[in-house]
Amino acid sequence: MSLRLESGLRLVTEEAPGRGLVAVALTVAAGGDDDPAGGHGMAHLVEHLMFPRDQSYGSGAGSGDDDSFVALVQEVGGMCNAETHRDHTVFHTVVPADALPDVLAHEARRLLRFEPSTETVRSEVTVIGEEIRAAGAGSRLWDTVLTALHPGARDAYGTTAELRDATAGEAETFFRRHYRPERAVLSVVGDVDAGLVGELVEREFGTWGEACGRGARDSGPAVPSVRREHREHREHREHRERRERGGDEPPPAIPYGRNGVAIGHALADPRQGLGPYLAQVVLCEILRRGRLRRLVAERGAVDAASVMCGYQGQWLASAAPDLALVLLGRAPGIGTEEAVGRWLDALGALAAAPPDGPELRRAVTVLRAACYRQADSLTARAVTHGRAALLFPNGSDSYSDCDSAGKGDGGGASKGDGDREGAGPDAIPRRLAAVTAADVSSAARALLAAPRTIHTLEGVAP
Repeated sequence: MSLRLESGLRLVTEEAPGRGLVAVALTVAAGGDDDPAGGHGMAHLVEHLMFPRDQSYGSGAGSGDDDSFVALVQEVGGMCNAETHRDHTVFHTVVPADALPDVLAHEARRLLRFEPSTETVRSEVTVIGEEIRAAGAGSRLWDTVLTALHPGARDAYGTTAELRDATAGEAETFFRRHYRPERAVLSVVGDVDAGLVGELVEREFGTWGEACGRGARDSGPAVPSVRREHREHREHREHRERRERGGDEPPPAIPYGRNGVAIGHALADPRQGLGPYLAQVVLCEILRRGRLRRLVAERGAVDAASVMCGYQGQWLASAAPDLALVLLGRAPGIGTEEAVGRWLDALGALAAAPPDGPELRRAVTVLRAACYRQADSLTARAVTHGRAALLFPNGSDSYSDCDSAGKGDGGGASKGDGDREGAGPDAIPRRLAAVTAADVSSAARALLAAPRTIHTLEGVAP
């Protein structure tokens, strides 16, 4: 069931009777790509500030009583967390079903009362600094390759140098500018009644839009993503012009655990249609499961090989730009160009001749099983529904604007199977099953023709 409130907030509800639990995901169109100039990491910081450690949001502030969102969730035996990506941030919670009214009330309250203190900002900047240091060069390689392939794209971590002097006022400005109901999806999955959920959400979140209006005077443009797209287009154009002039030097070698090569291939844009994108997901799985093993078994230029499709291997975790990251180990005495040539030969073989039936079925079966395992989690279903509605609305009839609040069944919801042809948790396995061998071959040709970037990995002692 899906509805859009008068404030612009989209609500997606899925009933799962008998589970005894409910998962809530708030997905907001604000991520690393929206960080202001000189403030790389602001989206990440705001995510942390939604979980204040100084009790400044609770009625017991200063009294020693912890009335925070985290305390509520833990008190009923639930769990909550959040993730910042390039193009969105998602806050997800799972609790016993009877705790839903309190969870929604607290979720709305931390949105309506976002006023971080200077002390909290300083504390969270320190925490983020530790996260950045813990994510070494190896684990952040995907972000490095993405930035080289798509100038203008920003990783979601941020930098300690640019966050060091972040202020509470800057965090609040970012929040008021981006955390707006028309830029958010609230998804609720579990042992609930969709009509009741609609009533609760309308009651708790109904004034969110008014609060944003009151803060709009100092918050700047309401839709900064337009500026971001202009910046990306300009940086792409400048990058292309430098290449045409021969002004781009080869990127410096990246310190890594061993000698190797990192290759980034631009994937199809899933917002323009999920079919070509999912065919490339299947292509990467075919390569990972068999073709790359044979490449290594030849004991030639490449002595290790892997491929990840999507952010850290999580495809559909973000919209475009997205990439496939190939990691090759270079045998002693082998240069980058020769190792890359072996990979392109393997990709070219699939571009020239489609995979056989058993090879295709094995890859699709593994991918579908992974989807089913993930979809068995209420939290994962809630997160997937939120991303599908926010990031890939053109891929589904079910996430279009159905009714405004106060119309239709369940307080404004329309009924349906949820994600018949879209990017929801039950649609993706069906769409994977529809990928053909010819689709995979076309996907390989598209990957060969798409932009790519190559980085030499220089082995360093641990």
